[in-house]
Amino acid sequence: MTELLRTLRLRDLALLIVGAVIGSGIFLVPAQVLRQVHGSTGLATLVWLGGGVLVLLGALTYGELATMKPSAGGIYVYVRDGFGRFPAFLYGWSMFLAISSGAVSALAVAFSTYLGAVIRLGPVASKLVALASIAAVTLVNVLGTRKSSDLQNWTTLIKVLLLVGITAVLLILGRHSAEVASSLWPPRELGGVVSGFGLAMVTALWAYEGWQFVTYSAGEAIDPRRDFPRALFWGALFLTVLYVVADFGYLVALGPQAAASSEVIAAAAMQATVGPWAAKLVALTILISVFSGMNSVVLTAPRVFYAMACDGLFFKKLAEVHPRFRTPATAVIALGVWSAALAMMGSFQKLIGYAMFVAWIFYGLGGASVFPLRSREPDVERPFRVPGYPWTPMVFVGSAFALVVNVIVATPWDAAKGLAIVALGCPVYWLLFRHRAKAPALEGPAPASDREKTLPEKV
Repeated sequence: MTELLRTLRLRDLALLIVGAVIGSGIFLVPAQVLRQVHGSTGLATLVWLGGGVLVLLGALTYGELATMKPSAGGIYVYVRDGFGRFPAFLYGWSMFLAISSGAVSALAVAFSTYLGAVIRLGPVASKLVALASIAAVTLVNVLGTRKSSDLQNWTTLIKVLLLVGITAVLLILGRHSAEVASSLWPPRELGGVVSGFGLAMVTALWAYEGWQFVTYSAGEAIDPRRDFPRALFWGALFLTVLYVVADFGYLVALGPQAAASSEVIAAAAMQATVGPWAAKLVALTILISVFSGMNSVVLTAPRVFYAMACDGLFFKKLAEVHPRFRTPATAVIALGVWSAALAMMGSFQKLIGYAMFVAWIFYGLGGASVFPLRSREPDVERPFRVPGYPWTPMVFVGSAFALVVNVIVATPWDAAKGLAIVALGCPVYWLLFRHRAKAPALEGPAPASDREKTLPEKV
């Protein structure tokens, strides 16, 4: 049987984490975060710091799990081995139906939207551009993991340099630092502040979304047991610093009141400090950013569907690896086709919001799997152990649980719709896959002596 090709090095994993996270979120959602904390610049900064700390705690937890189970599927594998096949299936089902496919669709539509800010596009042309972008990343990911990773590396480096440059300009030319200092705390009662802070955290975590994706590709890493903890830690730390500084740059450029009222905060900040032409530079940056983010999803998510199919928990065809390209080509194409269908529907944006809420249920469950796995598999090799155990994973899991509860309390109807996405998988599992499930074949990293044999392509 043809197996996935181990070709991803430490730099590929680190750049995949950064590239997966930096999409359109940091260019748009800081304004929404500021509104949710009632204009408090201090609380807004704490939200971005808190989101980064939560990501870092999760990254450390997943670092242990990735070194313990370095196989394709990542979080799906952790949930499967920690809590059973049924919740693992529900996670993969939600990913395919809405989480990953919805993300690809949203990014494709955003890509056509921001291209329209640079080149004039009509409604039909915009749809065609969205479809073409999905087709392009699907094709690249079918043709080879190495090719897709190289594309990811270059687009990530370009967008990071552009974001750093934009932030530097805003900090140097901005004239509203005094207003930022005078708006540290909101004039509201404590209850409203706490609720707003919780909702702002959910919003900020959407901008941080994507750092988990790298775990899905553990089956294609050359040395996952050495590289995953390093990539997760440094990637999470870099993103936290970058986001906090970028948010401060927006505030200095616009002032808290104008920043909170802007729907396109990055473009507005550049326009205010440099001039109207700078909005096109921001549009170009976001264009590259969302394309890179779309590629990161298609590079990673199909590995979950591949792992599920190998376990008999999804359609058998998705377990096939292309004999020449050594990629899960059918799973990649399936994600691309369903994502394109969602993009054509045009009414999937709310679906994505519901799905992101659901995703954090499983992210918390994936982190919690470290506890039963330590208990049931104490002798399995763990080259990296999460520091501060059990408190580090406990804080991460508890924070994920608190965020989920906060969404349920604050927006119960939207939360119910998100849970309905998961519930749709229950009859599918019991009717189609419950009796087909088989014991997973654990896939470990290639022996050191064989690693060069796994790299026929130039790295």
